[in-house]
Amino acid sequence: MSTRCCSHEESEPGGRRGDARHRRVLWVALIINAVMFLVEIVAGLAAGSVSLQADALDFLGDAGNYGISLFVIGASLRLRASAALVKGATMGLFGLWVIGATIWHAVNGTLPNAVTMGVVGFAALVANAAVLALLWGFRSGDSNLRSVWLCSRNDVVGNLAVLAAALGVFGTATGWPDLFVAAVMGVLALQGAWVVIRHAKAELSASSGRAVPAE
Repeated sequence: MSTRCCSHEESEPGGRRGDARHRRVLWVALIINAVMFLVEIVAGLAAGSVSLQADALDFLGDAGNYGISLFVIGASLRLRASAALVKGATMGLFGLWVIGATIWHAVNGTLPNAVTMGVVGFAALVANAAVLALLWGFRSGDSNLRSVWLCSRNDVVGNLAVLAAALGVFGTATGWPDLFVAAVMGVLALQGAWVVIRHAKAELSASSGRAVPAE
């Protein structure tokens, strides 16, 4: 888990005390993400904001990812790496969907409600910052733990971008800031997916006894 842990039991991914701590953190993160998905999807649809809708689907995807992580805690390296592959593919699909939705809203000239974007975006930032703080100790773990960390890191960056988009929409009275931020969020999801999948494939090779190229 955390690189500063001195206890072997705590630092090993399969250690009982480390697993129990990881489970508690993931359950809290899962609940926060599920609640924020409901809040943001309703607000995003009501406000006509593609960046809020994208962030809401990101919350939903993260809740699913945390559920998968809970399922594979203490499992073999191969099973954990396989779960990370699924999560990486999910992140990639999310990125592609966001880019497609951004194009659709650009064609239709949607003008979102800047006030709703700002209020809900700030609430999402607080929620994701709390999750990120909880997951800080797991940022250097295996591909499964790293994927959880990357999701939360990208979420905080995305929330800051949504707030910037709200200011942009308010100041310009156009939907372009919202669309730009949504596109950036899509690219971030694709970049995170590539990192997770690459690391998971390396672990799968290691679990099969094949040589793993140095990164």
